[in-house]
Amino acid sequence: MTAEQLRQLITQGLPCELCELEGDGRHWFATIVSTAFEGKRLIQRHQQVYACLGQRMQTDEVHALSMKTFTPAEWAAHQH
Repeated sequence: MTAEQLRQLITQGLPCELCELEGDGRHWFATIVSTAFEGKRLIQRHQQVYACLGQRMQTDEVHALSMKTFTPAEWAAHQH
């Protein structure tokens, strides 16, 4: 899987202001900023992202995905 394919899967399932991906095709690190994360705990945010990937996590197309998830306000504060 390419970074662009992974980005498309995530952005089709979540309204993302930012979706940056780094990785080697199996192990990925994502920074995701979405209004969908408003009022959600960290585990709930990660579950939302995993839901976008569906079976790809179980079939090993995406072996590992580490992520940092932010609301737009959290991201703005994080940038300073």
